[in-house]
Amino acid sequence: MNLPDTTDVHPAWLPPEAFRAIGSRRVRVCGDDPLVETVRREVVEACASYGGCLGGEDGGPVDLVLALTTHGPAAGSSFGPEAAECSGTLGAEGFLVARRRGVTLVLADAGAGLLHGLFHLVRLGEGAFGADRPAECHRPAMGRRMLDHWDNVAVHPVMGQVERGYSGGSLFWEDGALRADLTRVRAYGRLLAACGVNAIAVNNVNVHATEALLLTDRLGEVAALAEQVRPYGIRVYLSVNFASPMVLGGLPTADPLDERVRQWWSATTREVYQTIPDFGGYVVKADSEGQPGPFAYQRTHADGANVLAEALAPFGGVVYWRAFVYNHRQDWRDRSTDRARAAFDHFTPLDGQFHDNVILQVKYGPIDFQPREPLSPVIAAMPATRVGMELQVTQEYTGHQLHVCYLAPLWSEVLGFRYWGPDGPAAAALIEGGGLVGVSNAGDDPFWTGHPLAQANLYAFGRLAWAPHLAPGTILDEWIDLTFQPATTGDPDLLRQTLHAMMDSSWQTYERYTAPLGVGFMVRPGHHYGPDVDGYEYTSWGTYHFADRDGVGVDRSQATGTGFTGQYPAFWAQRYESLAECPDEVLLFFHHVPYDHVLRSGTTVIQHIYDTHFTGARQAADLRELWGRIDAAQLVDPRLFARVAERLGEQVRCAEEWRDQVNAYFFRKSGVPDALGRRIY
Repeated sequence: MNLPDTTDVHPAWLPPEAFRAIGSRRVRVCGDDPLVETVRREVVEACASYGGCLGGEDGGPVDLVLALTTHGPAAGSSFGPEAAECSGTLGAEGFLVARRRGVTLVLADAGAGLLHGLFHLVRLGEGAFGADRPAECHRPAMGRRMLDHWDNVAVHPVMGQVERGYSGGSLFWEDGALRADLTRVRAYGRLLAACGVNAIAVNNVNVHATEALLLTDRLGEVAALAEQVRPYGIRVYLSVNFASPMVLGGLPTADPLDERVRQWWSATTREVYQTIPDFGGYVVKADSEGQPGPFAYQRTHADGANVLAEALAPFGGVVYWRAFVYNHRQDWRDRSTDRARAAFDHFTPLDGQFHDNVILQVKYGPIDFQPREPLSPVIAAMPATRVGMELQVTQEYTGHQLHVCYLAPLWSEVLGFRYWGPDGPAAAALIEGGGLVGVSNAGDDPFWTGHPLAQANLYAFGRLAWAPHLAPGTILDEWIDLTFQPATTGDPDLLRQTLHAMMDSSWQTYERYTAPLGVGFMVRPGHHYGPDVDGYEYTSWGTYHFADRDGVGVDRSQATGTGFTGQYPAFWAQRYESLAECPDEVLLFFHHVPYDHVLRSGTTVIQHIYDTHFTGARQAADLRELWGRIDAAQLVDPRLFARVAERLGEQVRCAEEWRDQVNAYFFRKSGVPDALGRRIY
């Protein structure tokens, strides 16, 4: 079986040239496993392109050995005691890399580990074949590293083909049916495996009528997708409607404690596994934004999740139960109801009541993927529950993949957050049992992610899910080196320097010209693109900033506000409660303050708003200027250059609109002029 032919699609971080170092060597692959066959096929293709060869197991001279520990003890023994004794310790996906006496070794206990080891060599390039290197063990920090696709089988009249998708249509579905050609799905699985992702949910968490049928009548289509990604160690999950026993099974109820409902889920799940033996499990959005759930029967979320978990347990499946539950019909006049509190209030009383194969999927922040939020306190408050963290790779609130916004610095900060202070565990350690889930930013666009530079976010998600300690700059270097292989002409260092200058601080740039100081949600309702300062201020969604003539911000203190600060462990509860200690970047998330309040940075709130919006818009223009210095004919594909240039033009326009609307709004509210005398419309 040949590798997928996607010559009309940008290769992202797996261009053929990335395999030159492997493909020009004499290679031996040892092991019997479906994923080992994938490794062997990758090596054969690379060698065919670059003059190397795949050797047998006859002991002839080789430059590279990729072996399962069950097939390569002799090879491992020549690489020192670490390699010789690692058998059975690497786990299902771990691998060991070593080099000695001119031979590079990758050793793994299972085929998935060998596949990840192969892609690690691709990242290392020629560096894997230089000086001797001691044995290095690589194991994923999180066993579950999943992307949720909010893809609709049939085009939705409001949300379109992909809800919050900015990269064209679905990779899986077209015109209400499974795509006839699944070649790109295979290529997508390969890309995901190369960055560390091992699971995908293939349909929208808002399960519409057509998507519901995937669980029963159209299960064969899901099986076809699973067949495409299985060779790269990717397991398929389905988003399911909690009311499926009624919608699909004809029952009069979906009460999780009704025996008929339990039997329906059990029988249906058994049929799923008969069709897809390596099926991962279910993703559920229940009692949230109009989706059905256990509240209709006066049952808890634990009751609802557990009935699905019981059906999945005999087959090793899990249910991801989303904690995104809040009152979305809120009265804007009611200052006591706080959307930020909702997940904690709903779920923490249920800690310890969920079955072991339930993963509570918690958005990293307590609101909704804003450019700046504090971490959700739920992640630290449920020690007897498996908790997974949800990130948004698709840029719903960070520029719709029209703006450059490299999100790895944000995610790295989130994963490194310490709820109990500097001596406590990082957030990444708290979610090891549940893993990391990202809302995918990929679609059928030729560049995969609409904005070519947004590929870096997809790559970074996988790498941080595997190794949360990796520095964002290191991940960006990996992506640049793989994606933009050295050209025969031009200055490759110029491209590297330019991309770092554009992307390293692009998240902070976006934050500067949008909503200030953590207040969030100043976007256009519905599509969430561009400024609309009061767009959500009088709606039912609970996303308010409460700006008036005297000040701005939401009082979430225990002393005078909603009490949200009290949901955190004492270290951060005290700091968020205190005006003097609350970090500037989230001040307006926790406090309503006057415009002349002096930040810890030394400037007033109103002047900070003016300054950051002028600075952010100027930095957006700088991005366009930096990209313009690149000689497209020598350093990047002309089509890629043109796509980035086009989107940078839109980013500059939009950033200026943000600057002018936000600054004008707060000047009119406060009456305080800009201290530097700049024009405010």
